[in-house]
Amino acid sequence: MTITTCVFDAYGTLFDVAAAARVAAAEPGREDFAKHWPRIAADWRAKQLEYTWLRAVAGHHRDFWDVTQDGLDWALEAAGLATPELRERLLQLYWELGAYPEVPAMLAALKQAGLSTAILSNGSPAMLQGAVSSAGIGDVLDDVLSVEDVGVFKPHPSVYDLVGGRFGCAKEEVLFVSSNGWDAGAAAGYGFRTAWVNRAGLPVDRLWGTPDTILSDLTTIPMVAK
Repeated sequence: MTITTCVFDAYGTLFDVAAAARVAAAEPGREDFAKHWPRIAADWRAKQLEYTWLRAVAGHHRDFWDVTQDGLDWALEAAGLATPELRERLLQLYWELGAYPEVPAMLAALKQAGLSTAILSNGSPAMLQGAVSSAGIGDVLDDVLSVEDVGVFKPHPSVYDLVGGRFGCAKEEVLFVSSNGWDAGAAAGYGFRTAWVNRAGLPVDRLWGTPDTILSDLTTIPMVAK
């Protein structure tokens, strides 16, 4: 079946989640943080995701901004750098994440080819709108879908249901793109065609679905969608 709709995960897929820590580390007076920022950024992201899974399984949903703050608090405490000023700066920068360099042209090419484009993310609507505006890609997206509409995080099937509900398309008409191997695998198991943007060169997750395509970045997505 022909692809009609390309749907993207947001954080780590379109938006560089390490950018907040990387920018803060380059600022004057942050020498201690600069020594540890890669580990803090990795821990922040790992805990952010871990907390979404645990909350989804336990039925204790909170929006992604709360979970993002909780993950950062854990990462800063683990590094012994839990100061209010640094915390506030990192959270501020998280609202200003830039897109990966290939994103604007890639999305424009999809729109030029006549495909619908959207984000499907764990992020809260306000967070996602801030990221889309900061990256300047709102004009090449047809919609931004948030798990807040169903009150549970990915990979719950009700999240993936949002795509068909919005665009009226069959599962087989959707190309779902994520940098998270577990997300791409779960979406494949749901019935989407999937592309995993494996920027880190990781092994494939052993799940109930396997990505159809594995890429190192988003540049060739318009060709995958043909």
